[in-house]
Amino acid sequence: MNTTYFSPVQEGIQKVENLMRSQADNQHPDLRAALDLLISSGGKRVRPTITLLAGKMLGAPETELITLAAAIEMLHTATLVHDDLIDGSLLRRGIPTLNSRWTPAATVLTGDFMFARAARLVADTGSIELMKVFANTLSTIVNGEITQLFTNRCQVDREGYFDRIYAKTASLFETSASTAAILSGVSRDEIEYMRRYGHSVGMAFQIIDDILDFTGDEASVGKPTGSDLLQGIITLPTILYIETYPVDPDGISLINGDCLDDNQAIRLAKAIRNSQAIHLAYEEAQRYVQKALQYLSGFSDTPERRALEDIAAYIVQRSL
Repeated sequence: MNTTYFSPVQEGIQKVENLMRSQADNQHPDLRAALDLLISSGGKRVRPTITLLAGKMLGAPETELITLAAAIEMLHTATLVHDDLIDGSLLRRGIPTLNSRWTPAATVLTGDFMFARAARLVADTGSIELMKVFANTLSTIVNGEITQLFTNRCQVDREGYFDRIYAKTASLFETSASTAAILSGVSRDEIEYMRRYGHSVGMAFQIIDDILDFTGDEASVGKPTGSDLLQGIITLPTILYIETYPVDPDGISLINGDCLDDNQAIRLAKAIRNSQAIHLAYEEAQRYVQKALQYLSGFSDTPERRALEDIAAYIVQRSL
């Protein structure tokens, strides 16, 4: 896996993780242990890396930048705690989830604590504007989850799909980039370019995730191949398959609003995996990456800008 983008901020990421761990100081021992487990369980730290790189590129003050990056990653980790509970996931990255060890009540409260500490961290930057962006992002993520819970599954809806992945993933990438620019005190145009960069990278990231749901190694991805389709969650590869092969009977069932049984879903997932739809979805992700690179092109050629470009390239190259 190419992670050269990490090099310019490796020391900063360590400071981010230390600051995250410190949020449970003087708290209940089990809460401290849970937070340490969540931070130690890995993750690519792409979001705080974007924050640190963008902030360094634009001249943000280091202390506040570390605090902001920690808030971003704390928010992301909190959403994973709640997502795993909602989805009933017992493993993440091959490691038992918090909800597989704790009661639902304890898991929810841990996520709540992390949301609260994330908000406190962003407040520590002293920027009202950052607090507003942060709060709006959390609202977007939660509204997206509520919409998915209360919307009928098995809906073939291209616009709805892109709205969903924006709320689920791209909104926080967007915030990771734009808040670093806000903290740096640059022009509104530069803030907007960084926001658009984050949005484009985030959209590409989720599309690749949805491709890997069909093509990835089950042991590495941590869930059965085609699991979204089995749950009635219609992602871009399925939408593109139905558009490309409109006579497939399983696709016709989805167009008619009928959910598939397990045998149908497994059959359709295999057809999608072996079809042109995977390549078409990959091309869509690449288009978002090209947009991201265009939004960076107006900034000075620095190691940080090149690392942000490397992140965009990594998004579509990753195997997990």
